[in-house]
Amino acid sequence: MHIVVLVKQVPDTADVKIDPDTNTLIREGVAAITNPFDAYAVEEALRLKERLGGTVTAVSMGPPQAEAVLREAISLGVDNGVLVSDRAFAGSDTWATSYTLATAIKTLGDVDIIVCGKQAADGDTAQVGPGVATHLDVPQITFVRKIEEVDDKHIVAERLLEEGYEVIESPLPCLLTVVKEINDPRMPSLKGKMAAKKAEIRTMTADEMGCDPAKLGLDGSPTKVVKIFSPPPRGGGEMLEGEVHEVVPSLVEKIKDIVIGVN
Repeated sequence: MHIVVLVKQVPDTADVKIDPDTNTLIREGVAAITNPFDAYAVEEALRLKERLGGTVTAVSMGPPQAEAVLREAISLGVDNGVLVSDRAFAGSDTWATSYTLATAIKTLGDVDIIVCGKQAADGDTAQVGPGVATHLDVPQITFVRKIEEVDDKHIVAERLLEEGYEVIESPLPCLLTVVKEINDPRMPSLKGKMAAKKAEIRTMTADEMGCDPAKLGLDGSPTKVVKIFSPPPRGGGEMLEGEVHEVVPSLVEKIKDIVIGVN
């Protein structure tokens, strides 16, 4: 059983900055962390390995410093780390990113299960996981909160919905995106930390993977950010003071006035 888990290094939300010329995130010199949702993906990949045996490979696309998130994954029990890194990938949107990651996964050979966090904290699109599945032409189950059954042929998982959940069965290979309700991530052991420091991280470039240059980076991204701006500040609100039985009727009248004004 070969399980691949996708992990991403994202800027610390307190330090997010935008390049005014390209309208893309500035990552150089900015504090970076492992995408919080990917911690649940790593944990679930490790639990699948404990149930089924096999190997877990962590794959990350990013600049050289993104190697840190791979070593963090290895400290938790992941077997191998692969960094997909090339200047040709700079500025990729979700389509170009999913194409690049899918190409990297194909390079790894046979893969049975791919696990991703539901979304990245910097983009919040939740598009890359499904995009990878589409490029690989494999089934996908998104927003997985529980894996009920799994063997070397199929998987049954509960998919979280807004008002409940649904149970989906899929053949393998299959891609999963997971939500935080699925598990509680483990902490690294001292032995794991030592192994992570010594681990050899494989780096894949565009040429090595045989990527189509027209599908890479900023030029290969069909999504273009044309303007970035902060929303205008909200106007001042009105405080209603007094006892509940006094305030509620006044509040209802004010809401009626607004609704009538809109209509």
